[in-house]
Amino acid sequence: MRVIPAVDIRGGLCVNLVQGDFDRETVFSNDPIAQTLEWVNQGADLIHLVDLDGAKQGKLCVGPILEELASKKVRFEVGGGIRTMATIQEAVGLGAERVILGTAAYRDPNLVKEAAACFPGRIVVGIDAREGRVALSGWTELTDTDALEFAEFVEKAGVSRIIYTDIGRDGMLQGPNFEAARKMATALKIPVTLSGGVSSLGDIRTATLLEQEIRRSGGVVDEIIVGRALYVGAFTLSQALEATRPDL
Repeated sequence: MRVIPAVDIRGGLCVNLVQGDFDRETVFSNDPIAQTLEWVNQGADLIHLVDLDGAKQGKLCVGPILEELASKKVRFEVGGGIRTMATIQEAVGLGAERVILGTAAYRDPNLVKEAAACFPGRIVVGIDAREGRVALSGWTELTDTDALEFAEFVEKAGVSRIIYTDIGRDGMLQGPNFEAARKMATALKIPVTLSGGVSSLGDIRTATLLEQEIRRSGGVVDEIIVGRALYVGAFTLSQALEATRPDL
């Protein structure tokens, strides 16, 4: 189980939102690059970067940050407002190991297919769900589309991974939606990253056990994104990494 720290960037600051609400924002660092490097120094081998300004403006707003991180050999994935092939190409050119499509994947299926064909293994779809239905546009729009059905659709389009976030859990420190992740991972052939609500080392251990269980049935859920819990000191990254050891 890979533990991936989240670095959400807004206005050049490292922040955290509760349930994606910009009015419920906490600033944790005024230097996202320094914060990212701190997570790397503590053992992270991949960083989850979210461009919150980009999500609002529909363009990549963190280009200089990506470029500097790439120059320091930091491995990262990036999402937020990536809606065109040009922006995908820009993110890859700036060093992104993975590019995350969200709302654009829902609204423009052809973009997903084209991107997956042009950048095999590097296109990820983030599925944000509330009560099992896909939410769009920074979680402000709730569709009638079943999250699992959408995951199966984008898998066929060629994406390499799903990042599944239960909106109701995100930023709430109440634990992830393990059951929904289990259903999705067992239904798909591509791996699933679990996101939203991680609150304790117990959640990390549960995710590790879930990974082992699902692998036996042919599915893969092998990553968990952690945000607020790390920033408020619920546990350290080194403790989280230790908790993924199956013998503990």
